[in-house]
Formats: sequence, structure tokens, C-alpha cells
Amino acid sequence: MNEIEQTLLEKANILVEALPYIRKFYGKTFVIKYGGAAQKDPSLKDAFAQDIVLLNFIGIKPIVVHGGGPKITEFMKKLDKEPQFIHGHRVTDKETMEIVEMVLGGVINKEIVQLINSHGGKAVGLTGKDGNLLKTKKKYLKINNEETDIGFVGEIEEVCVDVLESLQDKGFIPVVAPIGFDKKGQSYNINADTVASAIAVAVKAEKLILLTDVKGITDENNNHIPTLKNEEALKLIEQQIISGGMIPKVYACLNALKGEVRKTHIIDGRIPHSLLLEIFTQKGIGTELIF
Repeated sequence: MNEIEQTLLEKANILVEALPYIRKFYGKTFVIKYGGAAQKDPSLKDAFAQDIVLLNFIGIKPIVVHGGGPKITEFMKKLDKEPQFIHGHRVTDKETMEIVEMVLGGVINKEIVQLINSHGGKAVGLTGKDGNLLKTKKKYLKINNEETDIGFVGEIEEVCVDVLESLQDKGFIPVVAPIGFDKKGQSYNINADTVASAIAVAVKAEKLILLTDVKGITDENNNHIPTLKNEEALKLIEQQIISGGMIPKVYACLNALKGEVRKTHIIDGRIPHSLLLEIFTQKGIGTELIF
């Protein structure tokens, strides 16, 4: 067998390995939180969009939820407004909320939509206001058992999935910016991991997948953990082995599992085509959280 034939055989083997997963997941919904390096690096952006389009073409129904914290900070500084954070939460006054809505719902959302469409997909951009998607109430941050007002930051009361399901039925790929609204029509900034988790539960998703800038969850010796059970994850949080920005991601996964999402994954978005590697290979590349 010559070198060309060997290369073709390897490609064929990859397709054969993927076949059981394609068959298993046909017609299922995957909710994917898109952020980090995958949202900044041009080559990773392209790889992500290609992965989403491929999933859609083979009968999987992706819903993309995106963040955009660094871009919001960048725009704020351009407008001579200094970002403020309390315990990792952005303090969101009225002016900041206007910037958040402009950046998330306008700049970033439409860029992702255009990118997916440029690779042959049919993406449609949404915020939580579209179709009453994300009904929200004001969130207060608890510090030392006291509630702290951090402005127009929200938590989800209800996810109305009609608009998502209508788009999916027609072959469209929803791309959701994490902006909700309350009964008075006030906009709120919501953590994107939380939004992705809530949507995954509401649409009865097969998978929730969170893209990060790390190789998944690691133990006390920095060894990658491929599979992690609910009680093990909580223990690692208690031991402060899971810490910082990974904590809300883990809770987003655990809440999705409680809401009967079949499986949840935290994967390294810095790896090109990380979605395909996690979904369609036996070993995967991230950490799978299960009950």
C-alpha cells in the first residue's frame, strides 16, 4: 500500500469510527456554548463554524449560545468607561447594559451568524427578547450572606422554546446572545453558561457542550479527568481543585444533568474541530460530566 492509499484508508477509518455516533445522534439537539479562544482566533472561528454546519448537515440540531465578555470590555474602554467586577461578576449599570446589548446582540451575534452561513449553514441570530425566549428577573449577588446589587444582571425564570423549535423544524441554526428581559421589558445581562444550560434543559437536549480555554477538568496533580460524576465534581469544588471560572461551568453542567440532559461536556476550544473530536471519537478530548 502506497502513501496515498494509506492516507485514504485512514480517512475512511475516521468515517467508520464516526458512523455509530452519527446514527445515534441523528435528530437530536445539541446546545453548544461558544466562547474563549475559539471566538477570537480566525482559524478556530472557521473550524467551529465548519463543525456546526457539519453537525446540521448530518441530522444533528445544534443551538449555539455565545458569550463575549472581552469584546464588551474592549468597547467599554473605547467609550472611556472602566469595567467593574465583583467576585467575577460584571457590574452592569444602565449605560453598561446598553453596551452589552449592542455588543452581544449586534456585533458578536451577527458575526457568528455570518460565519456559519459563509460555510453553507442557515443560522439565525436571537437574543432572549426574540420570541420571549428568556424571561428573566434581577439577580442579586450573595456576599457574606448579604445581597449585593450588581445592576442589570439577570437570572432566568423561564425559557420559551417555541422560537427555537420553529427555527429547527425549518433547518435553521439558532445562535443565541445571553440577554434576557423582565415583565417591564428591561434588558438583563446573563451568564452564557447559565443560558446554555437552561436552554438545554428546556429543549430536552441530548448534549450540552461548553467550549473553554483549558483541556477540561484536571485533578490535584493537573491530570486530565475524562469522565467525572456529579458527586466527584462537587467534592473537587469543595476541595478548591475546581475553582475560578470553571465553577460556574461545572454547575451549568450539573444543573443540565438534573434537568435530564443526557450528557454534558467541557472541552478545549483551542483545539481545531474540538466539537467533532469530542462527539465522534471514542476517546474524546474533554471532560464528560455524568450522574
